[in-house]
Amino acid sequence: MTPPTPGELYVKAMVATREYVDAIRDDQWQLPTPCTEWNVRQVTNHLIGENLWARELFQGKTIAEVGSALDGDLTGNDPAAAFRESVTAASDAVTPPGAMEAVCHLSFGDHSGADYANQLFMDALIHGWDIATATGQDTRLQRDLVQACMPVAEEMTRRLAKEEGIFAGISSGGAMHVTLRVAKELKNSVIVTIVCDRGDRYLTTGVFPD
Repeated sequence: MTPPTPGELYVKAMVATREYVDAIRDDQWQLPTPCTEWNVRQVTNHLIGENLWARELFQGKTIAEVGSALDGDLTGNDPAAAFRESVTAASDAVTPPGAMEAVCHLSFGDHSGADYANQLFMDALIHGWDIATATGQDTRLQRDLVQACMPVAEEMTRRLAKEEGIFAGISSGGAMHVTLRVAKELKNSVIVTIVCDRGDRYLTTGVFPD
């Protein structure tokens, strides 16, 4: 069986998160979330923005060309409907042939569509969990989506060892990946990430091929 592309994983994560968003009650939009600077509505607004940015950047546009069009509140009078529309827009952008090979001009440099979709996939999955947790829904994530996070965590684990001299395990690699994503979203904040496992436990797993 051919493994899913990062774009397909992103679409699947969006659809899973859409189920959480559709189940939010009217009295839950202002509830706090594990993403402490945002309430439920603000997390949803962030995801809508990410999806709409994907539509633009997968078309080859630059940050400057998009400008301020996606700033501010994107939820409107019906946040769930706005999120559904954004899922459709992003899905249409990442699924055509060649989308994963496209060059996307991100705020931190040019990256392939596959790299960008991987970041979007993790973001959609994690923030879906934030929403589920805040609104009392089932927080168990789909097994295949969680398993798909492993290569991303492994790559970050290798980067920690090679670039920072931190010989950590996969759990720490996953935590650092999330930390970097959150750091791009927050302002004037201090983030503490705990290196919770050692790299020597993974020497026979293929995580460190060199």
